[in-house]
Amino acid sequence: MKIRRLFQKTRFGIFAVFGLIVLSTSILCIYTVDTELSAEYEVNTQNIAKTIADSSAGILLNQNLATLQSLVDQFLEIQGIRYIYITSETGEFLAHTFVPGIPEEILQSDHASTDPVERSLPGMGDFIEVGSPILAGVAGTVHVGMDLDVVALKIQRAIGQQVYLICVILVLGVLASIWFVNLAAKPLADLLAYAVDLARDGETEDLAERDILVREDEVGDMARLFLHVARRGTRSGTPPAAEGASARD
Repeated sequence: MKIRRLFQKTRFGIFAVFGLIVLSTSILCIYTVDTELSAEYEVNTQNIAKTIADSSAGILLNQNLATLQSLVDQFLEIQGIRYIYITSETGEFLAHTFVPGIPEEILQSDHASTDPVERSLPGMGDFIEVGSPILAGVAGTVHVGMDLDVVALKIQRAIGQQVYLICVILVLGVLASIWFVNLAAKPLADLLAYAVDLARDGETEDLAERDILVREDEVGDMARLFLHVARRGTRSGTPPAAEGASARD
């Protein structure tokens, strides 16, 4: 028990270090994955908006709004895309995917703006909307809304896998640290038992053949030192146990 108490602070320190590593790594992992995936989805949405804008130019020049609506509906099948709408240079809605009607927040927004903006539409959810001009804005603007719930779900899955791996490493590291601490404590426990036997019996001949005396480390040095002191006490005629009792008196 004394040997185990000796390593209590060591074990606590190991647990604290592993806990700090896991906590800091998890925070960095969550931040990195969230930032990178969010940026990736935003770029993909911008590319989709640009593709629709490039494809819409000829259709608008021919005034074929039915074909334009069909084009918009096709891109809506892409995972994460929740709505698309195209406005003219005057703000008129030429095509959209809203059912049954266009939300009020969309109607009141700046249709010429192409900057990314986060929207919360009642009954639909949270979105990030990006825009792309058609013919440099002369023929109108394409707006694409990406569902943030889908993005958040993918981020949670990616983060969950990495955090799971980190937790497994934490558990294995803690178990390994306990094993290493016990490995270091065992020689000290043997040394303590040897010292107790020397102090109790006072007979050094039987204790001179112990395996601990052949160790080449500090534990072996201490055991040989204890044996040397015990033998000196025996030659002087005072057993080590008696010397300890006299010192306490």
